Amino acid sequence: MDIQALAQRFNIDGRAKVVEGKGGLPMVEVTADGATALISVYAGQVLSYRPVGQEDLMFLSDTAYYAPGKAIKGGVPVCWPWFGPDPEGKGRPGHGFVRNRQWDLRNIEALDGGAVRVTMGLADTDETRGIWDNAFDLAMVVTVGGKLDVELTTKNLGDAAFQLSQGLHTYFRVGDIAKTRVLGLEGATYIDKMDGGAEKRQDGAVVITGEADRVYTGVSGNMAIEDDGLGRTIRIVGSGSASAVVWNPWIDTAKSMGDLGDDDYLRLICVETTNAGPDVITVRPGGEHRIAATYSLG
Repeated sequence: MDIQALAQRFNIDGRAKVVEGKGGLPMVEVTADGATALISVYAGQVLSYRPVGQEDLMFLSDTAYYAPGKAIKGGVPVCWPWFGPDPEGKGRPGHGFVRNRQWDLRNIEALDGGAVRVTMGLADTDETRGIWDNAFDLAMVVTVGGKLDVELTTKNLGDAAFQLSQGLHTYFRVGDIAKTRVLGLEGATYIDKMDGGAEKRQDGAVVITGEADRVYTGVSGNMAIEDDGLGRTIRIVGSGSASAVVWNPWIDTAKSMGDLGDDDYLRLICVETTNAGPDVITVRPGGEHRIAATYSLG
């Protein structure tokens, strides 16, 4: 991808700049009224969102991989067209194939009110049809301002319906996982992947005291992270989903990951807007589905 050509086409003085990021990957630096952001065109992924005068809302690993075929650990990775292991058991990569592929930069625009909108896309190719045999167009629209809006729209361009699961696998930065609570999931049923997929009910706020990998079902998508370590609350408003995932690798898994620091588990929590578990989406020919999340301090 010709980064210089993208810069000439899309740069907006004082607002958006296409740059060569780590690993030579094309990225967009955004300066909007109220916040700055860094967005990787590779993987269609927000890496950083920093409201003015605040710590970054996103966690991004210092040892993340920036290379073709590798996922970038942090920010808002896109899991699609399946969430978790290959649903057909064919040995295809976990969380699908779009978080480790180059996307297209389709548009950057400065909006009335001072926000900046970045649109990226990915369409099917002979290679993707060899992995998942469907014709599709995937669009990621990121709007940066006093809040961060992330919208992922799937269009079915084929002649047959297809099913998908997906997720905005968002990594949030926290001051201390021991001083962190997730609200909005009280009383919800969840699938506990750390306990063989047992179904359980959430009692009170979610607190992390060990490795956690939970799929909450039948939820609204409206959640909050109370972070006493940094003295802030991150609000999440989701749409287009009826499930959510909470994940933290804890000690042993963090140590086993080459792209995560041994003690990074103390400073991150993933609270994910998803279609996961029983929350499977059917997209009919010519149809589309949109999943979205808004992140803000409140």
